[in-house]
Amino acid sequence: MAHGARLCAGASITAALLAPLVPPGTAPAAPATAHAPAAAAAAPPATARSGSGLPDSPATNGPSARALADEARGRLLAAHSVHVVFTDHRARDDRSAPASLELTLDRGGNCVGKLVMGDDGGSVALVKRGDQVWMKPDTAFWKAQLPDHRGDAVAARLRNRYLHGSTNQGALRGMSGTCDLTVFQKEAAAESSPHTALTKGRETRIDGTKVIPLTGTERGRRITLYVTSAGPHRLVRATHRGAGTDQDLTFTGYDEPVPSATPAPAQSVDISALQRELEHT
Repeated sequence: MAHGARLCAGASITAALLAPLVPPGTAPAAPATAHAPAAAAAAPPATARSGSGLPDSPATNGPSARALADEARGRLLAAHSVHVVFTDHRARDDRSAPASLELTLDRGGNCVGKLVMGDDGGSVALVKRGDQVWMKPDTAFWKAQLPDHRGDAVAARLRNRYLHGSTNQGALRGMSGTCDLTVFQKEAAAESSPHTALTKGRETRIDGTKVIPLTGTERGRRITLYVTSAGPHRLVRATHRGAGTDQDLTFTGYDEPVPSATPAPAQSVDISALQRELEHT
């Protein structure tokens, strides 16, 4: 797994929410960046190793580890949409850090998802269609991120509605990349690691799907890629374990459309209007 690759979607979401809502002289809790390994984890060429004296299994027959990794990488880079779940297990006790991010996104920049902060720090529902963005943080998120009871005030003002704006606005401009699958795919293509050797393991299951684990070590950290046993061979999960790192990426819903429903106007509050209102309170 390419250690240098990062998906900073969690930071983009928290920054987009907090920046326009904090008046001069008031500092929110600093949002942490959600560092997720890019999908290039599927890319490394690998060497296959088989056990001795074991019965025939996907570890000892069928495509090599390199062939599986290459096909999985190619199919991820060719996907028009995908459902991704990123989990940072080390962030579960840090309420300022994104602990998980679930996104269904496509090449058109559309997405639907949810960000969950660690240590009961709240969550944010996200919808993006074209250049329009809707984000709905819960009360726990506002209270954790905005000090001095300002979180309570913002939550009371929103009354469980979405903040709505456009990526043409400065605060939301970063959301364009967060929801664009092509950005993710370019990271994956750029972060190939041709020197990482992978070993085929024995077939197992992830959420009912038969997969072959491909395991290796990169920069002292253990990486495991779980690729579907049956063709077409797709990456189902990538894990990254080691000093200071305990992360998962799970992929499903290849080429399935992003849900197109968007919140109704009555469910939304204009983010610029809310900012102006808070500046005068």
